[in-house]
Amino acid sequence: MSHLEDLVARLDRALAGADAALAASYPGDRGVRQPVHTVYVPGDRYDEKTVAQWSAEAGRVLAEHAASMADVDAEVHDRVRAKLAAEPIEDLRIDFEDGYGNRPDADEDAAVVAAAAALAATVHDGSAPPFHGIRIKSFEAPTRHRGLRTLDLFLGSLVREGGLGEGFVITLPKVTSVEQVTAMVTALDALEAAHGIEAGSLRFEIQVETPQAILGSDGTALIARMIAAGSGRVTGLHYGTYDYSASLGVAAAFQSMEHPVADHAKDVMQVAAAGTGVFVSDGSTNVLPVGDPDAVRAAWRLHSRLVSRSLARGIYQGWDLHPAQLPSRYLATYAFFRDGLDVASARLRAYVHGGDSSYLDEPATAAALAAFVLRGVECGAVAVDEVQRLAGIDLAKLAELARRRIAA
Repeated sequence: MSHLEDLVARLDRALAGADAALAASYPGDRGVRQPVHTVYVPGDRYDEKTVAQWSAEAGRVLAEHAASMADVDAEVHDRVRAKLAAEPIEDLRIDFEDGYGNRPDADEDAAVVAAAAALAATVHDGSAPPFHGIRIKSFEAPTRHRGLRTLDLFLGSLVREGGLGEGFVITLPKVTSVEQVTAMVTALDALEAAHGIEAGSLRFEIQVETPQAILGSDGTALIARMIAAGSGRVTGLHYGTYDYSASLGVAAAFQSMEHPVADHAKDVMQVAAAGTGVFVSDGSTNVLPVGDPDAVRAAWRLHSRLVSRSLARGIYQGWDLHPAQLPSRYLATYAFFRDGLDVASARLRAYVHGGDSSYLDEPATAAALAAFVLRGVECGAVAVDEVQRLAGIDLAKLAELARRRIAA
């Protein structure tokens, strides 16, 4: 063995632990699409017709105010109209936390069973959003029992109805400690065993809406430790605009997705999640597009600006709370991807096929370009044949360049 081979072997042995830890902690892309939003519907207001009702209301509002949107590209408008008809909600969360409130146990039990039956019915008939699930109450001491009771009832009912599928996810709100994440893993282990669910298959999101999730009492960023404590079950970090801002003493008039405290929290979330396969989602705006035409248009302008801002900062998901927010969500999202499509495709073509380009893109940038275009395809802003025409690559090559792991 040469001196170089001997040195490499020594370093391989010395770094074996670090190599294994890196691979385990940062597995990269999970091989699944990220929804552009999560829609929250109070548990007692959800039924089999909810998605269709949101579709109809969003389409109606879009049509009613179409004349006021002369600045919207016609192709974007047409694509959004089609999206609202075919897939208005990408990710649905049936809410038994703040959107539902505190009610007698018998009332919540009944609402949980009814919601589970309704979700199962939509899974069977194909009308369920591709991603869907439930938000339970937090694991803080006062609400822990109720949260677990709701989750147990919902899972039991969903399993009996044959409605538990790939797109199901649970949201755990107001997380204040790593131990709560560990407790959630313990709970899911037990509930899988109790209801005959495949071990390790249940997944959950952490809502980051307390300062303790960002900075612990020991001065460390707990959110990174929370991801690790999730034992591979954590799929997302969702920023809670109003709870988090209020916890830091921000006055109600200034609580916003673009407040500096919000940006700091989301910066920490993005760094903690990078390379882990965990998605980051922005929060919501509580300014709803309702009332007279001027009020609707003003709310749309605000929402569109906030959505565009999140997208530019690399946060590709947010929350929507009202059907009339769907047009502005998709108009802003589609415009973002379509505005950058030509340049991104040209750069990808030059990277793959060679030729003249004013950019000298490295593999990491090519991956970002491909991921950008792929996100546009997955949400419906971009057609596959456009990618083939503009970039000269097919969907498989696009996914390969984006480092999209193929789901098993």
